[in-house]
This record gives sequence, structure tokens and C-alpha cells, in this order.
Amino acid sequence: MTWDETVEDGVHTVGRWLTDRATRSPGRVAIDDRGVTVDYSTLARRATELAEALRAGGYGPGHRIATVSGNSTDHVVAFFACALSGIAFVPLSWRLTPTELSGILSRADAALVLVEDEYAATAGEALRALSVAPPVAALGTTGVEASVPASRDPRPARHVRDDDPLLVIFTSGSEASPKGVVLTHANCFWNNLALAQALPLTRDDVVLAMLPQFHVAAWNCQPLLAWWTGATVVLERSFQPGRVLQLIEGRGVTAMMGVPTQYALLAADRGWDAADLSSLRLALVGGATTPSGLREIWADRGVALTQGYGLTEAAPNVLHLTADEAMTHPGAVGRPYPHVSVCLADPETGLTLDGEATGELWVRGPSVFAGYLGDPDATARAMQGEWLRTGDLVHRDADGVHRVVDRLKDIFISGGENVAPAEVERALVQHPLIAAAAVVGVPDPVWGERGLAFVVPAAGAALSADEVLAHARRGLAAFKVPARIEFVESLPKSTIEKVARARLRERARDLMEEVRHEHTR
Repeated sequence: MTWDETVEDGVHTVGRWLTDRATRSPGRVAIDDRGVTVDYSTLARRATELAEALRAGGYGPGHRIATVSGNSTDHVVAFFACALSGIAFVPLSWRLTPTELSGILSRADAALVLVEDEYAATAGEALRALSVAPPVAALGTTGVEASVPASRDPRPARHVRDDDPLLVIFTSGSEASPKGVVLTHANCFWNNLALAQALPLTRDDVVLAMLPQFHVAAWNCQPLLAWWTGATVVLERSFQPGRVLQLIEGRGVTAMMGVPTQYALLAADRGWDAADLSSLRLALVGGATTPSGLREIWADRGVALTQGYGLTEAAPNVLHLTADEAMTHPGAVGRPYPHVSVCLADPETGLTLDGEATGELWVRGPSVFAGYLGDPDATARAMQGEWLRTGDLVHRDADGVHRVVDRLKDIFISGGENVAPAEVERALVQHPLIAAAAVVGVPDPVWGERGLAFVVPAAGAALSADEVLAHARRGLAAFKVPARIEFVESLPKSTIEKVARARLRERARDLMEEVRHEHTR
């Protein structure tokens, strides 16, 4: 069975986007990876050859291949090889500690793990902690593309179907352990079709991809659409504001996607005033609502920030706000994308609300995920019939424009990364001198939000904030480590013996206000 035969059954399968484009535009540049360019013909050839090698090695539909890699051409080749083979691609975060990574690798149950050299030590430590480690190979032409380890559980090759899993993205929800969000080929097709209709790209666009590829937005918010249409994607491995400003001018970047923190850091960079942003026509922002002051700073440079709202379980695009409406609806996140239906529901009764209203945002449509990997109970909790419950409290005005009011879930967002308080709390209470802990998000001018931890020391224990933070850093990625430790005698409880987080959030706001006053004296 050849690669072109494997994609015939699925009209929405994503692997064919690359091979179809390579037929139409073989010599156009698909990727600019730190100055090294790859055309569509070469990218398709490498992905096709790797797909054939994976099938020959016994990998196929039903398997998952996990990766630990930065943004790179090699990583994109592996993605499209999986797409062509019907294998689910599971990009894991290199920001995690080996302990965190090991836990996710166990849940991912990957048939093969592909590792970039830069992260070999972290991945190796994580893999050694598993009771049974899967086969491992390096990414790239001298790694897996040269030799594929044999599968321990061979699967027969077959046509790739629309409902085959394409991406599994691990995300932190309100629960202690990150969950694997399963997105099918069809989910990603409809997500990108909606994006193409609302915020189109053309073959002449140059897209800057600066979000790490373990996020769904690094694939489904511009890059995959760019490869579908024949545009060029400039891959960045890390976010360095000065370099990004240089790339916008030097590469003639026309479209980009980032979180508010990134746009704020770009505007604060010393090269901001001299930067030439004239090529930039579409600057999409997501992950949190853009502050009006930041929007105005970019508007003064001739760039209108386009606000988006989404979540991984929706692949992720749900709402967007045009630049024109941003002026008349400050703080809003917009209207639904094409092919996406939304409604507001009373958080207590579940009854839908008509007209101008405030309620939990529910989402329905062909881009809504297939479920959480190996967790039907969590999937059931996330769904209400065919509707996905977002956990966000949203206001819809008389014009049908939506604005996020608050999160019903406990998560907070720091620099575009979801942080689940339960996960941080679990790590904190592993310290022998900590009896209990609760974490809430507090506003931060740079990161959007940071964690503030209320810690109850064990009876008679002498414990310092520095000791708690050092303990947290050993088990948590840096963005999850609380910015401040506050020692308390006990945690406030609700009438059902749960931590009263609303009272802690109020106390946290008061503490941060006191800090601000002290700094302004």
C-alpha cells in the first residue's frame, strides 16, 4: 500500500494537505527554520518516506507516537508522517520536569517516542522512570528517518479515516493530572476550514510560528492552514522579543499568533520603536483577553490585534473579534467562527439563556474533540449531550458579542500556559512540613496571572518561603511555581468542606494590593 492509497478514504484527512500542495507548488518554501528553508516537494518527500518506514516497522492506526521536541522542520516531518499513516501525534512539553514528563508518558501509552537531541537528557530520565519504556528514536534524517525501531505491537496498514486521532494534546484542566485531548483529522479539518473563512491566509503569506508545538494553537492557529494554502511558515524555537521584531521585518512576516504576554513583551522591547512592522496584516492573539492599553499600543504602530478565544477541546477556535468590533466592544472576545455553535447556560440548572445574558459558554460543532485519552469519566463530565462545557462564565451583549467574565474552573493562565491549582497543591503537600496548601491565580502585569500559594505548615514546623519554592521547583515546571507563598494557620472551607477558593482569591487580591501600595510609597 503506497502513501497516496492510504489517504483516499478520508476526505478530511490532513496528511493529504501536504502531498496535494507539493503537487501544486513543489518549489515554494514551506518552512523557514532558522534560515534553513525547505520547499513543499522536499517536505512531502521526507514525510512520505517516513510514513512508509513507520508502516514497514509495524506502526499504524491505533498507535500513538509521542515527541519531546522544540519547533523544527524535523518535528513537522514527523507530524505529517503520522498524519499520512493514521497514527496519533502526541507532542509533549519540554518545559516539564522529568517527573511530570514521566507521568504524561505513562498516560500517553505511546508505541514510539521521538526525541530531539536538545531534550535527550530530560526525556531519558523520564523514560527510565517508567516500568516499561517504549522504543525511542531521535528525530531527523540521521535518526528515525534513517532507521525506525520495530513496533512491539504491530498494526496492519489501512486507509486513513476522518475519525482517526490526529493530535493528542495534554492540557491542564481543573483536575490534578493533565488530560490528553484527542483531536481527529475531521476535528482539525473543520477548525482550519473555519479559520480560513474568518481569518484567511493565502499562498503569499509568511506566517511566524512562535508558540511551542506542544500547544494545539501551534498547529491549528495558522501553521496547518498555511501549509494547506501553500504559504511559508517561519519556525521559531523560543520567544525572544528582539529576535521576533527582527524576523517580522527581515522575513516580511504577514501573519502571526501569540498570547497577550508575548505582545506586551514585544511592545516593551528596546527595539520596538525602530521595528518595521509594515508587512504585518494579521496579528492574532489568544490565551487571554487583550488589555485595552496593549491593543492601543499596537494600533499606534498600525497593527490591529485580532482577539480570539478557544480551548484545546474545541481544536481550539471558538470565538473571534474583528479589529473594528474591538473598538466598540472593549474587552470582548467576539462571535463564533463559521461551523461553530455556542450557547450560554445557567451554571446551576443547565438551562440555556436567550438574548443578553451571562452564563457558562457551551460549544458544539465538528471541531469539538473526540474525548480525553483513556478517561471516559472526564469526557462525560466535560460534555452535556452534544455540547462541550467550557467552564468559562461569559456575557453575551445585545449585539451577540461575547466577553469572558470569569472562569468557573479553578485554572489560571500564566503566560499562555494553563495552570491547574490542584496539580501545584499536590506537589506542595509532598513536602513533609506542609500540612495543606491552596493555590489561586493573581493578576500579573507581564504574565497575565501568577500563582499565590496559601500554605499551612505542619504543627510546630519552622518553614520558610524560600524552602517551599525550592521544593516546588524540583517537581514543577517553572511556569507552575507560585510567585508568592503566604503562610496561614488554616484554609477557609465551604459548607461542604471544600476549600473556599473565592475567599482565598479575595484575600490574594488584598495582599497584592498591599504590595502595590508598598512599592509606590
